[in-house]
Amino acid sequence: MSQKVGIVAVTQTKYEEAKPAWRELEITYQVVEQLLEETGLSFAEDGSGIDAAVTCSSDHWDGRTLSDIPHGEVAGAHLRPEEKVTSDGINAVIYAYLQILSGHYDTVLVVGTCKESQTVGYIIENFAFDPVFQQKLGLDFLAAAALQANRYIHKYGITPEQRARVVVKNRGNAQNNPLAQIRTPVSIEEVLNSPIIAHPIRSLEAKPVSDGACGLILATEEKAKRLTSTPVWIAGMGQCYESHYIGDRDLAESQALSLAAKDAYRQARITDPLKEIDVAEISEYCSYQELLWCEGLGLCQKGEGGKLIEKGITELGGELPVNPSGGVLSGNPTLVAGMARVAEITLQLVGRAGARQVPKAKTGLAHGTYGPCGQHHAVLVLQV
Repeated sequence: MSQKVGIVAVTQTKYEEAKPAWRELEITYQVVEQLLEETGLSFAEDGSGIDAAVTCSSDHWDGRTLSDIPHGEVAGAHLRPEEKVTSDGINAVIYAYLQILSGHYDTVLVVGTCKESQTVGYIIENFAFDPVFQQKLGLDFLAAAALQANRYIHKYGITPEQRARVVVKNRGNAQNNPLAQIRTPVSIEEVLNSPIIAHPIRSLEAKPVSDGACGLILATEEKAKRLTSTPVWIAGMGQCYESHYIGDRDLAESQALSLAAKDAYRQARITDPLKEIDVAEISEYCSYQELLWCEGLGLCQKGEGGKLIEKGITELGGELPVNPSGGVLSGNPTLVAGMARVAEITLQLVGRAGARQVPKAKTGLAHGTYGPCGQHHAVLVLQV
């Protein structure tokens, strides 16, 4: 690509089971304020500050139409461009990235907010399915994930212990992340003895209800170097959709993720992701997904995701640490999860990840997904 785009600042709120004292726009304000303080930028109208804003919110999850109106105003959209993304937050980052690549803007603020605690998720998620057949079955994302998990287990023999190891690893990593919602470690036995909520998925294998927000500022190469001494460059990007009808897919595979990763790797000139990527943050709403998504990302062969976790390759001290933040299983809201993955990789690459820091990390991968059974996937490769 002819122009480099850098991430110059990231921030996240503490993720919690509920934030009853805070409205959505107040949560958004928290991250926007921190971003402006860190960079010294403002919403000046002379072209010296933030040029545009991209917000990520949902009318359904916010419980109002035009949910971006309050978020946009807090994000500085008054008398400047603002665009709204209603899917995983990594897509808002990609949108801002493309805005800068187009040459229209030098600096774009991105923020994603969601309060899952204030609504009933399965009702909202049911709208994502085909209204003629699948909605009437009462499907939500968890029920669809259970179908996918069963297919994955049947085709490749993924074991309950392999899935449980993902939970143990990520919850263990979350102990080192002060922003994680759940920081209590668990054992394999505790995971395997937790109640089944949608066969074969147990309660400790699924993400919790979560409230929170994440924000970033992206800038052109010239401006990024003025704003920070440690910009993180977007080296590659890819995104792809699967069929809307889950019955049309082999749920034990993730072709969309493979294609998205292929595009991102090509742009970043990565030929061996397991060897060339130092740290990865993957959106695993359920434990089996981390294994399946690792396969889609080309970190191992199909059906061998379980072997990665058994060999310790994805542990914090392993060959390629995956989800040193604790991942989505330790608490990230819908819409925010993928953006949080980008923020976490940014912290890793600038050496600000604290006790969860991966030594000498120079290249990282951030992944986001949205829709039933990973209908949409997006991948960013970041470098310093």
